[in-house]
Amino acid sequence: MTENSSASAVTTNACKQCAPLGATVAFKGIEGAMPFIHGGQGCATYIRRYLISHFKEPVDVASSSFSDDTAIFGGESNLRVGLDNVARKYAPSLIGVSTTCLAETIGENLPAIMRRHLESKQGAAFPLLAPVSTPSYRGTHVDGFNAVVRAVIEQRASASDRCGGVNVLPGFVSCADLRHLKEIIGSFDIPYTLLPDYSDTLDAPTQSDYVPLADGGTTLAEIAAMAGRDATIQMSRTLAPEASGGSWLAENRGVPLHTLGLPIGIRETDRLVDLLSGLTGRDATKWLIGERGRLIDAYIDGHKYVFEKKVAIYGEEDLVAGLTSLVAEIGMTPVLCASGGASGKLAAAIRSVAPNCTPVVREGADFKAITDELRALKPDLMIGNSKGYKTARELGVPLVRAGFPIHDRIGGSRLLHLGYRGAQRLFDEIVNTLIARTQDESPVGYSYM
Repeated sequence: MTENSSASAVTTNACKQCAPLGATVAFKGIEGAMPFIHGGQGCATYIRRYLISHFKEPVDVASSSFSDDTAIFGGESNLRVGLDNVARKYAPSLIGVSTTCLAETIGENLPAIMRRHLESKQGAAFPLLAPVSTPSYRGTHVDGFNAVVRAVIEQRASASDRCGGVNVLPGFVSCADLRHLKEIIGSFDIPYTLLPDYSDTLDAPTQSDYVPLADGGTTLAEIAAMAGRDATIQMSRTLAPEASGGSWLAENRGVPLHTLGLPIGIRETDRLVDLLSGLTGRDATKWLIGERGRLIDAYIDGHKYVFEKKVAIYGEEDLVAGLTSLVAEIGMTPVLCASGGASGKLAAAIRSVAPNCTPVVREGADFKAITDELRALKPDLMIGNSKGYKTARELGVPLVRAGFPIHDRIGGSRLLHLGYRGAQRLFDEIVNTLIARTQDESPVGYSYM
């Protein structure tokens, strides 16, 4: 396995998004929460437009709207006016305030500003405030997402009595993934808190009137109860303990932490099912066993189409590791595993899930580096988000879309990756994409497999 980090002084088409964007998604997974960006109006506009394009839902994001003067003298006044406006217009239960590069560069002390603002209310009712430090020069959208999860747990997980059940920290996954996770966990008949849960807030039914704050999300009471659960299941092989909400609960509330990778494919999903079975003393339900059996049958049916095909995978680090586990178990050869993230743990995660594979692993990569690498590796298939489309088009390689963002297809929020069911969907799409390429390149074509 070859490990590389980007040595370029500049980034060309980043394989990541900004930290406040990830923070916004995480806040959207809390009931009644309103995301607030402390920085320039352009940051909030970019994030809102980017998320709308993927989720195809209205996404309101407040902003303190820095100006030239604000960048010099500080943004406290703008922020406090903005907080009052949001409280009056939306009546949220919580305002999640995340910083931008500019706010951090000028040294804004967000917790102190929050404290002064609440003190000025002299005991009058006001939404809860959740300040989070998320400058993009210190990480990716996944880092911003995880920063919110940890900060909210630190600030709100306060229950003193054991209430049983489990906490589930799934990471940055799709709305369909969150729904399926709830289905799997619910099948073991165990109380749980899933944080965050934006499956309804970012994939809501059509409404006759505009709803400023969509229904759904993890409740504040559920977050408080996280301190009293019997265990935490964290789905990440690359998250550092100091950035982990699960680690904080273990260290400060005595809640045991169980760390898994994203349950993509049979092996990784088996680990989740076995853990849930061990925690509850219950066997997997008949429908879950049936889905596993049908997936194995599909692997057998389609094996000849995928065996030893070379594949390049890119995106968020944990998604890359999960997808690598899937392609390795179906007999494909991962030749490149790349991410814009730079945890330093991606190569170890790949070795853990695919010990017999030797792909090039690139952290801190952009699409220029990925494209240059793939010219020599000549993959048969690429798997990743829409940002890789230009590379796939330039190299003439078919692309299976997965992860975030999906901007050139509809249904990005409904793409299922997790569980046996998600692996079934991915496997079918991979096989059919390879078959379609063979048909398209055939001089005569064929209509029967």
